[in-house]
Amino acid sequence: MQAERKAHIAFHLTGRVPEGEAAAVVENELRPAILAEYRDLTALRYDFPLLLTVDGRVQSLSGLFDAALRDITLSGDRDRVGKHARRLEREIRKQTAVGVSGPLCELWDAAAARLGAKKDKLLQDSLKSLRVAVKTDGEVVDCDTTMPFRVFKHLWQSLQDKKAEKFRSEISKLITKLSDILNADFVHSKEGLSAERLRSAVGAAHQDAFDFDAMSRLLVESVPKLPMPESRRQRVRGLLSTLQSQRFFAPAGDSNKRIGAEPYSFDFQNCSDAIAAYRERLPKMIELAKAVIMASLETAGEYNETRHDEFFAAFGANGLDSDELVAFPDYLICLRAGDLPATEGDLILQAFAAGVPAKVVVQTDDLLEPSPVTGEYLFSAVRGRELVSTALSCGTCYVLQSSSASLFRLREQIERGLAFCGPALFSVFSGATGTEIPAYLTAAAAAEARAFPAFTYDPSAGTDWASRFSLQANSQLELDWPQQRFDYEDAEQQVHSETLAFTFVDFMACDPRCAKHFAQVPRAKWGNDMVPVAEMLAREPKDFTEKVPYLTLVDRDNRLQKVIVDDRMMRQARACVEAWRSLQELGGVHNSHAAKLVEREKKIWEQFRPAAVAEHTQAGSPATTPTAAPAVPPAAPAPAEVEAAPEKSSDDPYIETARCSSCNECIQINDKMFGYDGNKQAFILNPDAGNYRQVVEAAENCQLSIIHPGKPRNPNEPGLDELIKRAEPFM
Repeated sequence: MQAERKAHIAFHLTGRVPEGEAAAVVENELRPAILAEYRDLTALRYDFPLLLTVDGRVQSLSGLFDAALRDITLSGDRDRVGKHARRLEREIRKQTAVGVSGPLCELWDAAAARLGAKKDKLLQDSLKSLRVAVKTDGEVVDCDTTMPFRVFKHLWQSLQDKKAEKFRSEISKLITKLSDILNADFVHSKEGLSAERLRSAVGAAHQDAFDFDAMSRLLVESVPKLPMPESRRQRVRGLLSTLQSQRFFAPAGDSNKRIGAEPYSFDFQNCSDAIAAYRERLPKMIELAKAVIMASLETAGEYNETRHDEFFAAFGANGLDSDELVAFPDYLICLRAGDLPATEGDLILQAFAAGVPAKVVVQTDDLLEPSPVTGEYLFSAVRGRELVSTALSCGTCYVLQSSSASLFRLREQIERGLAFCGPALFSVFSGATGTEIPAYLTAAAAAEARAFPAFTYDPSAGTDWASRFSLQANSQLELDWPQQRFDYEDAEQQVHSETLAFTFVDFMACDPRCAKHFAQVPRAKWGNDMVPVAEMLAREPKDFTEKVPYLTLVDRDNRLQKVIVDDRMMRQARACVEAWRSLQELGGVHNSHAAKLVEREKKIWEQFRPAAVAEHTQAGSPATTPTAAPAVPPAAPAPAEVEAAPEKSSDDPYIETARCSSCNECIQINDKMFGYDGNKQAFILNPDAGNYRQVVEAAENCQLSIIHPGKPRNPNEPGLDELIKRAEPFM
């Protein structure tokens, strides 16, 4: 055992594996034990694939089918339709997993054909009912390298379309009113009242019935001699020309009706082009913004040349403010961090500082970068992290960071950022590293391991960090590493259960390029010198002399294995957890300033406590706080005085909240009955906000089987006998 311990310590310190001592991690396809059940994502129901709907929304395919099934009012056929819907959904998921994308209607038909819908009349009938209940269509996209940009462009375009519709409505009214002003002026002019003009207005059928020359003379003499001032006429014509020829928004309907050139594009692949376009268009933006304000005054009859001419002559000299810029389209810039030169990053920050209405999406595909010194792969992603840090320090920029696996759950925050009146930066890790592990799983693992945590910074949410900064999208955010229960059988088929933390080291163990930092240890050589990675990361290295950290992994046959980890990987993990703790402080979790304040108050209490107790004893009455002492909160009751929590009735539905993986399945079924706590983990929000069928369906859909339906609360609910039977496995 002493020789084995020395070999383990030698690998931990040097990263060198003695010949014959350890098997290759890559060859055995080892994965973190917690990920064992996720080898085949097509068999699971989760957020992906997504549907980019024709009306500008983003929906989960699973959520879309669940909503459709709730709308189907079939009594005896409901379960049949539900089973067929699950088969269709899985078949579509299989298509997208191999790179197929396209409209839902096309993927639907292809999946139905493979399932044999033409030969199976019951399946055909089920899918027909389901198709009627699914009231939308759109592009189906899986979690791959193209998905983040497609989602952001889809949501951005939806917001721009709404902005354009509002602008077109306003500008159309102004154009009509300005045209009416000019038409009225023309009608009352000599040219407008000429005999020829009057004759053409009447039409050929009645031209012989009138003396248009006489009519013209009479009308000219009777019209008041108050012609429109030429200065106003020229001003109205100029405003009309500016509004009709603007290129910031495409006209409604046929674009061929546009006066002048095609509308501008606001979708860019680099920042330099976007800034050049913004600089070139700024004079036109100022001119259009000025024209809209002046036209509003003109059409309301409130334009005063004496007062307004001087003001509008200097309008926009210092550019446009945020209230004026918000009416114009935002510039969407989609960049890949791997192709981002340093100069481009500087341009982004300069654009933000200058107030350019830019929404920048920076997609990172790989968190590992080769070291310029040694050439080995290290956790880095420097460019993206520097941009995010600088944007946060700016204080006036909307910032969102997330892995692609969480984009659907953060769609509301994304929409807020895209609609934010000012610059916004979105940093996304796609998970598309090129390994055999699906991009979704890699992205989700990066978020869980705190390698790429999710957060938002919204300057419009308040005036302080507590209001603006949020870490709520992360699981178990009060912990260094999220924890999950892991159940397994030993060689004697005995069931065991333990709690495993998913650490940065677990995430790195998923990447074959990091295999050199891990050494597999045969079961016969497992010893007391091996300490779980999470335990070792929670304390100082000096506390574990002659100990080595290990991970619990599973091989391709789901057999439990252990690997020891070298010191270089552990140092990276410590740097990762330190960065996470800094984010926790920003998010108000384990805040060191608050902890120091509490400690100071405790010391003050201990200082004045003897005097308070003595006064209480002498007076024989409740002690009062001395005048000189600060107010002290009442002491907490002794443990014996605390009432025991009432036991949960077996009749009530409940969720093992601590085990929840935040899959969103139950929330999609009924977000009034099921809710999330502060850790984004599900619990029964209101058992009376839905029916027993929804509780049972949630239990059946739960991937971890942690929802327990209890007993029906409404004895008159239809189909209870069947539902109670379905609920038995989850009791």
